[in-house]
Amino acid sequence: MPKCYQLIGVPAAGKSTWYNSQEFLDDAVCVSTDHFVEREAKRLGKTYSEIFNDYMPTAVNLMADLVITTRNLSMDIVWDQTSTTVKSRTRKFNMLPGYDHIAVVFTTPDISVLKERLASRPGKEIPWEIVQGMIDNFEMPTEEEGFKEIWRV
Repeated sequence: MPKCYQLIGVPAAGKSTWYNSQEFLDDAVCVSTDHFVEREAKRLGKTYSEIFNDYMPTAVNLMADLVITTRNLSMDIVWDQTSTTVKSRTRKFNMLPGYDHIAVVFTTPDISVLKERLASRPGKEIPWEIVQGMIDNFEMPTEEEGFKEIWRV
């Protein structure tokens, strides 16, 4: 049965860094709106932040198309988004019936470390109130929610 690894954590918690260091995931398809936004920003000679609001709907559609294509091929997926609420994760379960879903949960770093990491990403500014909202509304994933396994990183 194919697997979906849902990476769960606030921005700059280490999700993409973790994924890029996991050799066992080399054959999995990574889906993320960030990849599409970053690619389009580069193509336009702009920053992620400069195009984020206008391009995000397109990025969401492109990501959904990639999920469907990957699902049709029964390939493993790494879903690299914040996924900090049950509602955001439910959409992923609904798009991938028949997959074993594994939650990969990233602990929120200390605020000073998190702010330093966020500041180290030039051109990719996320307003602090958005990040704080994600921290405040974080819902820990559960097996009852549908996860076969829950890993804490």
